[in-house]
Amino acid sequence: MPTAKEIIEVEIPKRIQAKPDIAKEINAVIHFNVTGNDGGQWTLDCTKADSWVSSGNTGTPKMTITVSGEDFVKISSKQLNAQMAAMQGKLKFKPMDMGLAMKLGKLLS
Repeated sequence: MPTAKEIIEVEIPKRIQAKPDIAKEINAVIHFNVTGNDGGQWTLDCTKADSWVSSGNTGTPKMTITVSGEDFVKISSKQLNAQMAAMQGKLKFKPMDMGLAMKLGKLLS
């Protein structure tokens, strides 16, 4: 089972390379605040042509996502439904931009 760090730093860039249209659709800077043992902060910048993921929070985000490392891994491996996680307060979006969250969902699933 991959860690949140591996999913964000390795899997997400692979998925964007495979489907560059998703990055163009998102076209925003998103911060990930992952809490817990596997935690950390990352920036996903879909406004760039490459090097989408960087460590730490850089730039001005259109949205910040806060989730525990454990829940993030479960969401990415489809063991936890992202909408359910959001309703239960396990997955937080700030500000809540439903359109952007849906586009991001395509990238994470």
